[in-house]
Amino acid sequence: MSAGFLFSIVIAYFLLLLLVAWKTSKNSNNESFFIGNRSSNWMLVAFGMIGTSLSGVTFVSVPGAVGASQFGYMQIVIGYMIGYLSIAFILLPLYYRLKLTSIYGYLKTRMGMLSYKTGAWFFIISRLVGATARLYLVVNILQATILDSFGIPFWVSTLIVLFMIILYTFEGGVKTIVWTDTLQTTGMLAGLIICTIYLLQHMNLNITESLDAMRSASLSKIFNTDVDSKSYFIKQILAGAFITLSMTGIDQEMMQKSISVNKLKDSQKNMVSLAFIMVVVIGLFLYLGGLLHLFAAQENITASGDALFPTVAVQHMPPAISIIFIVALISALFPSADGAMTALTSSFCIDIAGLNRRSDMDDKAKKRFRQTVHLIVAAAFLLLVLIFKWIDSKSMIDIILRLAGYTYGPLLGLFAFGIFVKRRPNDKLVPFVCFIAPILCFLIDENQEAIFGNFKIGLELIILNAFFTFIGLFIISKKVSAAELEQDSVH
Repeated sequence: MSAGFLFSIVIAYFLLLLLVAWKTSKNSNNESFFIGNRSSNWMLVAFGMIGTSLSGVTFVSVPGAVGASQFGYMQIVIGYMIGYLSIAFILLPLYYRLKLTSIYGYLKTRMGMLSYKTGAWFFIISRLVGATARLYLVVNILQATILDSFGIPFWVSTLIVLFMIILYTFEGGVKTIVWTDTLQTTGMLAGLIICTIYLLQHMNLNITESLDAMRSASLSKIFNTDVDSKSYFIKQILAGAFITLSMTGIDQEMMQKSISVNKLKDSQKNMVSLAFIMVVVIGLFLYLGGLLHLFAAQENITASGDALFPTVAVQHMPPAISIIFIVALISALFPSADGAMTALTSSFCIDIAGLNRRSDMDDKAKKRFRQTVHLIVAAAFLLLVLIFKWIDSKSMIDIILRLAGYTYGPLLGLFAFGIFVKRRPNDKLVPFVCFIAPILCFLIDENQEAIFGNFKIGLELIILNAFFTFIGLFIISKKVSAAELEQDSVH
């Protein structure tokens, strides 16, 4: 199949996104950009959040990693479910009670302005790094399968993709993304199911036979019972729960969609549904990964890791399946970038620049400011994607989860302290605590063998980071009365 034909598929898909954006962004304003006028349908939000939560990293990296870690990722997914349920019944009621546009507004009422801005900056750093790592992976695959044939440099490819995203998010923001994410999740899941069915038919296997083959090839083990291992199942489940609390529950990108739903109960339905759907969907991705490795062994394919699925789909499947893969891949690309760009724009405008509090600017000036920030965020995406291209890791999911432990840990510690402790920290010292905690974690991580011997800390580093932040906040805090805390929640 020609690269030109595949490229035309990408363009056609993008034009469809533009049509949806045009329909949904009519009469849009800053309120619709930031939180969709709090009128989003919870079922659409729940379905669209599947695509946002998974992204191109899950689509490519999870199946590719089966060869190295078997079905061990399911341990983390069990933790994800625990995390989603905690968000539904602990965090969402808090956000709705305070009627937040930015969830970091909670830190302002509970701790002070510097705590608020520190939380916002940690989100901006966390989401910027995570989203650009996901974007890099998919653009890199599109580059290898399509754009290299046209002699287009990687940086130009990235610029084109970012320009596409800006075009359909520039006006509507969250109001548009709720609908485009629904479209994109449909494309991604269709690709997953169709590629799975094709591989089963090509290898003449039914589901039972394929699982037996995976077991024989040592591809399907889920639980690691080695206590000293980084992938010990209890460590992984705990890490998954706290990663979800951090990367979803206290992440403006994910929560701005949830709080765009009108009623708390509907938003909770969205989150509980997502908890169970994610277990099923990622289970299917792992199963697909097992099939891909069986197929690769049968066809003597040497590609591995993130390169396995694209290689099989584009070079060893019929043209129709290759087209479906490309559509699914770009469906995985856009939700991981469009929502992040919108959320980062929202957080900077509201949390850092205080746009909602600016009485010296009229609505038009505020809109121009927001649009300028949107373009600056896109430029930051371009820069970081090029840095990830320079790093060129073979498994981006490992890098993303690892970085999350450092960047989201302080956020998790801040929210945990605010919710569970009746004390107020010294606002001026909060930024120092939040920057010292990741440094301590890095030092421990680099000297694990000297400190713990054979015991290894893996993704649960995020828990340690949050713990250091929590302890630091406790040390610099003083006890306050229940009446003062109640007054915080009112303001």
